[in-house]
Amino acid sequence: MAAKNFETPASESDPNSEIQNLEIVKALYKALANDEMETVAKFLASDLEWWFHGPPKCQHMMRLLTGESSQATFRFEPRSIDVVGECVIAEGWEGAQAYWVHVWTVKDGLITQFREYFNTWLTVRDLRPPRWEIRQERNTLWQSQPRDLARRSLPSLLLTI
Repeated sequence: MAAKNFETPASESDPNSEIQNLEIVKALYKALANDEMETVAKFLASDLEWWFHGPPKCQHMMRLLTGESSQATFRFEPRSIDVVGECVIAEGWEGAQAYWVHVWTVKDGLITQFREYFNTWLTVRDLRPPRWEIRQERNTLWQSQPRDLARRSLPSLLLTI
């Protein structure tokens, strides 16, 4: 699993908090893989905000987090995990039928927001105007890169931060 840190040009993100956020999300996936739901619960805010895009039957992570289903139903194994400011983006796929992106917002060591995209291409962009001292040539901070699904036609969404 690859991990990359992306600079958010218009923000003063703290590299130490980005590393901490990345480690929290990695630990979450490890706890999920080991079916350690008590550990998983420690990473999540009690008022976790959730958003989903994809076929309703594919809301696998939320079913897992709420205890409605078990890890055996669908296995999340991130192929990459990237950091964009307070957001940690995990991406994974299993063959040509299942592609997912999770966007976790981590604040003060807790996951406060979770966005799940299933069989959807995602592009993350910073739409804030660049500050005069920072020249921003690109405003795309992250983009879906599912190698196994490159020829598949999927809906595409733009997430702005």
